[in-house]
Amino acid sequence: MSADFANNPLKKFKLVFLGEQSVGKTSIITRFMYDSFDNTYQATIGIDFLSKTMYLEDRTIRLQLWDTAGQERFRSLIPSYIRDSSVAVVVYDITNANSFHQTTRWVDDVRNERGSDVIIVLVGNKTDLADK
Repeated sequence: MSADFANNPLKKFKLVFLGEQSVGKTSIITRFMYDSFDNTYQATIGIDFLSKTMYLEDRTIRLQLWDTAGQERFRSLIPSYIRDSSVAVVVYDITNANSFHQTTRWVDDVRNERGSDVIIVLVGNKTDLADK
């Protein structure tokens, strides 16, 4: 972490969750925020936002979690959310090869908006369905 982190008691990190429709972006966020899982599928419309304050060693951090819609019709909204993100979480469904192949497009979108000044995390989701 930078020296700026040490001087500021509350550091904010914006995480934008990206990926194709129904790969489980919302489920990952819900599990992290509330430690729960809802088995019913409900598509995200546009962008949803949640915030969580956490304590890391002797510092307070605030995570801003931006849940993006995977549908193509919302694609034009996403670059503006990528633009000021600290972390891009690119999610794919391990039971859906196409969702994995599309991760290159999502990573390219992040690189086009942020260059190399961003952390990109690739997450394979739905591991509980691997044998199905």
